Amino acid sequence: MELVLPDAIEEKGGAIKGKLRFHTMHTQKVKRIKLSLTEKYSRGRFKSKLTDQYKIAEKELHQEIIVPSGEPIEVDFVLPFTLVKSEMDEYAEKNIVFRKLVSAAKKIKNVKSEYTLEVEAVVEGTALNPFDKKVLNII
Repeated sequence: MELVLPDAIEEKGGAIKGKLRFHTMHTQKVKRIKLSLTEKYSRGRFKSKLTDQYKIAEKELHQEIIVPSGEPIEVDFVLPFTLVKSEMDEYAEKNIVFRKLVSAAKKIKNVKSEYTLEVEAVVEGTALNPFDKKVLNII
């Protein structure tokens, strides 16, 4: 299984639109698919560095998909999401004058967010379910 995603995802769109590409050597039956979007939020430097992880969106697709041997199958998906903004980010969006100050403060504090989309397919008759994970560029 492979995630096929655009290079960048717009936050304003509020959804990740992509495809799941399945391929197998033997005919398989996918029973359901789990999608999960997480944010890894880190701040600070060296010994004072703190990291938290937040689940932003989650979705389960309950559809049976027969994947024939040697023939790739693509399934479209849409995962709606809403990013949680800090007070600093909200203030910067409302006030253009302070946008650069907030940006500078975030650089000083080494504030970073990394977004990851994980997908797992539950396949009938397999002990280890196929999965994929990609880091997203949300702009």
